[in-house]
Parts: sequence; structure tokens; C-alpha cells
Amino acid sequence: MKQKPKSGILQAGKKFEKLNFKRKNKNLKPFVQDSRKLTLSQKTADNLAKWAGSWSFILSFLVFLCLWMILNTYIWLNYINNQPFDPYPFILLNLILSCLAAIQAPVILMSQNRAAERDRLRAEYDYQVNRKAEREIRDIKKQVNRIELKLNEKLHIKRKTT
Repeated sequence: MKQKPKSGILQAGKKFEKLNFKRKNKNLKPFVQDSRKLTLSQKTADNLAKWAGSWSFILSFLVFLCLWMILNTYIWLNYINNQPFDPYPFILLNLILSCLAAIQAPVILMSQNRAAERDRLRAEYDYQVNRKAEREIRDIKKQVNRIELKLNEKLHIKRKTT
């Protein structure tokens, strides 16, 4: 049984795929976060922000605050002669909370800056991928136009001969 010769369109398409495979942009690498490049302060900021923004932190801190107030109130009510270590307005507790907020806020901001940097790198990678895809689509369109012109020429020649 005789095999039909491959049509020009299929051959051109396979040639284009081979050319396209060879022309791959080797500089374009997918975005991967490499934790080995992070400094200790960056890792600490990320971990602290992850923990401070969790429900476990919120609930544990709420338990700590309630225990502090209950313990101080209990000592004050039962041992009125002895002063509790932090009387009712809980000045020491307010100092601790203020210090915690003063330390925690800049660390969380550092973590947010790192997240913004990661987002910027991802956006840059996406932009590069889009540019590459645009170039490839443009090349495919040129190849399809050339194939169309060749087919039109062959049809025109075929019509003249018949």
C-alpha cells in the first residue's frame, strides 16, 4: 500500500515546531523563592509575621490578657493589705502591650516589604513570559501568513493550468 506524501502544510508546521523548540529563550527561568538566600532577619520577620497574624496567636494572647487581669484582680480582692503587682488600671500590662506593638509593627512591615518584593519578582517574571508568548504568537502568525500565500499561489497556478 502506497503512503500519501505529506502535505506542505504539515511539513511546514513540523519545521516551525522544530525551529521554535530550538529558539527557546534560555534566560527565562520560572520564579522560585529560594529560602537559602534569605538573611536571618528576613526569615525571622517572615516567621513572626506568619505567627502574629494567626488565630493561635490571637487566642493565646487573649488567654494571656485574661489570666493577667484575673490574677491581679484576685490578688487585690483577697489580699487587700498587700498591693497586687499590677493594680486595676494594669499599667504594667499596658507597658508590655505598648512594647510588644512597638517591636511587632516594624517587623511585620519588614515582612510586608519582603512580600511586596516577591510579588514584584513574580510580576516581572509574568511580564517576561507574556512578552515571550507575544513574540511566539507573532512568529506563528508570520508563518501562517507565508503558508497562506504559498497555498494561494499554488491554487492560482492550478487554476491557470486547468
